[in-house]
Amino acid sequence: MSQHYEVDAVVLDIEGTTSATGFVVDVLYPYSRARFAELLTERADEPEVARAVAQVREEIGEPDADAGRVEKALNSWLDDDVKATPLKTLQGIVWSEGFARGELVSHFYDDVVPRLRAWHSAGVRLYVYSSGSVAAQRAWFTNSPEGDLTSLVSGLYDTENAGPKQEAESYRRIAAATGVAPDRLLFLSDRPGELDAARAAGWHTVGVRRPGEPYFEQGVGDHAAAGTFDEITVSRSTT
Repeated sequence: MSQHYEVDAVVLDIEGTTSATGFVVDVLYPYSRARFAELLTERADEPEVARAVAQVREEIGEPDADAGRVEKALNSWLDDDVKATPLKTLQGIVWSEGFARGELVSHFYDDVVPRLRAWHSAGVRLYVYSSGSVAAQRAWFTNSPEGDLTSLVSGLYDTENAGPKQEAESYRRIAAATGVAPDRLLFLSDRPGELDAARAAGWHTVGVRRPGEPYFEQGVGDHAAAGTFDEITVSRSTT
């Protein structure tokens, strides 16, 4: 059943919404896991790496943890699918370089890119809010099977610049940063907790339910649901 919304902007989750979680877990996670050791030992002096390592040490309560211990912590977070900010930062560095070298190409469901282009052409602004780092998001949209899609996107948000995805305050921050009123924002995600938080901040929400995705069976609670982006119609109000 088609859902229609008059909004000024759409905010997109990535995993399970625009793109297959399986691609991230089966392709990107092993790619980063295989490269953490080199990153932590050979590039520890780079500011972004050093900052992430300091965050790992703080999270595990071991201020003197060496590279091997930090790598072990990162891999255990990967195993348990913990959305830890330093993990996402270091993954973002590795993935960005993999995309730049042409070793990685991102994944989008077939219905997504045509719909994003149509919404963008209609004057609806598009933003991304993902637990993956901003660097990873930028690489993801730059290196799609359809080429560079970054011109479609007005801004990128992650757990570092916006906050945790299941807290309403994060969505208030994004609304303030974009300058779009909460009731003019639509959030698309497959996770009920994220949809709840966005709605608590005054946003419109649609739960995207794709067969085979982790949250498909759980459903999206009492949020409107769509199986593909083709079931979502977005237009800007002319009033």
